[in-house]
Amino acid sequence: MKTRTIFTVMGVQVQLTQTGVVGTAVLWLLFTVLAWWWLPLSPAVTIVMGILFTLLHWLGEWLHQMGHALAARRVGYPMQRIRMWYGLAAGLYPKDEPPLPAEIHIRRALGGPAMSLFLSVVGAVLVGVLRPSGGIPYYLAVFFTLENFFVFFLGAFLPLGFTDGSTLLYWWPKRGQPSGDSQTLGN
Repeated sequence: MKTRTIFTVMGVQVQLTQTGVVGTAVLWLLFTVLAWWWLPLSPAVTIVMGILFTLLHWLGEWLHQMGHALAARRVGYPMQRIRMWYGLAAGLYPKDEPPLPAEIHIRRALGGPAMSLFLSVVGAVLVGVLRPSGGIPYYLAVFFTLENFFVFFLGAFLPLGFTDGSTLLYWWPKRGQPSGDSQTLGN
């Protein structure tokens, strides 16, 4: 899978894969169709809304991953890369990371959902402020709030094998035991 580093922030490389490009196009198409269906906008504006919703999706995903990166930095075992694939992203840690206690993995795994919950609250405040005027800024705030809450906060806890929920299910029973293995399931 071909990967390109698109920027680095706080020592964390953000990488885009070929599937991330395809996923972005699919998200744009999906969000455009949903905007056309649900919002009272012209076709041209609907296409722009699809692009803006896609950008907000990636912003929410990147900030979710930065929540993991901040938590990882705080516990002393930092994240190395964020890899954007399909419509999501994964935090990647050093391959030579020593075995860590379950508590470290759990704290790193909770960093993303905590950031997404915070973003949901900020978004909800914006929705309240923008509601009287309505329009495009209001629609963008509603999208940002709902996606961060339902996809990046609640959805993160679903045990799908690649989510924070899977990491928590793996490591939670191991709390208090000597250092675990280096298996991180992304966290």
